[in-house]
Formats: sequence, structure tokens, C-alpha cells
Amino acid sequence: MKKALIIAFLFTLISLSFNVKTKAQNELDNIYIKEHVANKKPIPYPFVREADVYWSTRIWRIIDLRERMNLPLYYPTTSMDDRFSLIDLLLHGIRYEGLPAYSTKDDEFKIEIGVDEVMAGMGVSTDSTEVLNVVTGMMEIQIIQNDVRSDEVKQILVKELWFFDRRYSRLDVRIIGICPIREFVNDEGNVIKRQTFWVNFEEARPLLARYEVFNTGNDAQRRSFDDLFIKRYFGSYVVKQSNVYNNRAIDTYAVGVEAMLESERVKYEIFKIEHDMWEF
Repeated sequence: MKKALIIAFLFTLISLSFNVKTKAQNELDNIYIKEHVANKKPIPYPFVREADVYWSTRIWRIIDLRERMNLPLYYPTTSMDDRFSLIDLLLHGIRYEGLPAYSTKDDEFKIEIGVDEVMAGMGVSTDSTEVLNVVTGMMEIQIIQNDVRSDEVKQILVKELWFFDRRYSRLDVRIIGICPIREFVNDEGNVIKRQTFWVNFEEARPLLARYEVFNTGNDAQRRSFDDLFIKRYFGSYVVKQSNVYNNRAIDTYAVGVEAMLESERVKYEIFKIEHDMWEF
């Protein structure tokens, strides 16, 4: 009797296994459901006391999205494979997930702006024109709105704080804010570079941690945008350091090769300060 029950139970399990539908292969564009990055939360920073910050400086740097190392931040120009470009992800967060955006009049996040101002900074405008209605034969006003040209964002301005934490005896860096820079050609044919809006990095981290960045080496091991910024998988150059002259930028007193050398000098000074903290 016992054997008969066991055989019947096993037969039932086998029949059920044949009836299970392979949902992942039939309904998804993959062989498995991606859950790791989609449910990821940003790892909190270690707590820092004011008394432990021995030295600090603020740095502004440019991430040029046309550099090969930075291409994962620029592409895809249209959403695909559950991936966004950085600018499209920020716009998605501002539009639909309540991510605050701030004015470019200052980079201290004092003036919050709405979605309409963000779209205006991205070049979205509404215009009206008169068109002929072929049915009535009358002229009618038609509203025309151009689309967001996220591919015009060619650079990202990053504001960050470098500091030496004597509690851990290390030089550390925290990104404070990011600002997309739009590059486009105006009606006169001139190339214009314009800051669009600021986003506080700490407020954007929960959003950045939930979306993938393309990994050129392995599709199965994609990192998130948050991982990319925290681990500093990007190329950049310094354009400004906090200073007594109203935090003036490097390009206001140096151009060409001299500006490049000044940028490298700032990087070297930070390295030198960390090196001088140690005794050999």
C-alpha cells in the first residue's frame, strides 16, 4: 500500500512538471528574470564627523560623454533592453519618480525648479502655427511641441568634495551633485554649450542604483549607475577648485594647454596632500 502511494505521488509530480509553462522563455526577452539590479538599494556612506575631517576641498570636473570610457553613460539614446542613458534616467526620475531638480543659477541646490523649467533647459519648447483644415476650409491654430533631444547632452558637470578622514586615515571623495551640459547649434549656426539643471547626487542615488549600465565585457554582470559613480568608472578632467576668487573656473584665467596643465596641477596637489599625510 505504501509503495502504491509513493508511486502515485511521484507520478503526480512528474505530470505536474511537464505541465509547467516555461514563462521565462515564452514571455520574456531573456532566459531568466533580472532581479538583482532592479531591487538594489544604494550602500550607505560611512558616517563622517566634522572633527575627523582634517582637510577638504571642493572640485568641479567634466565627464565628456564622447570619450570611449564614458560611452555607457551616453548610450542608449533611446530606451532599450531595460536600459536608459544617464540623462534619460534623470529625466525619467524628475518626471515620474519625484526626483528634485535645481536651478543652474547656483550649484548649492537652493532653488528647486519644476518639470517645465527642466524641459525648457533641455530645449523643449511649445509653438503655435496656423494650418488649413481641409474639411472646413478654415485656418486653425495648431500647437507644435518639439521632443527632448537627450542626445545633445555631451558632457556632465560633477561637483564633489575631497577630504582626508583621519579616523580611517584615508583620502576620500563624495559626489555632491551632477549637472548635464547640452551642446547644440542655434539658429545662427553657432555651437552653444548650456547647463540644463542640477541634481543632488544623494537624492538621486536610490534611482541610480536600480538601473543598469552596459558592461562591455559581460552582459550577465552589469553594474548600476550608482556603482559606476561610487567606484569612479569614468574619465574626467578638473575645471574648477574652490578658491577665494568667487570659486572662479580655470577657463577664466587659463586657456588651451595652460588650462590642461592647471587641471593636472590641481589633481597633483590633491595627491600630494594625501602623500604628505604619511611618514615613511
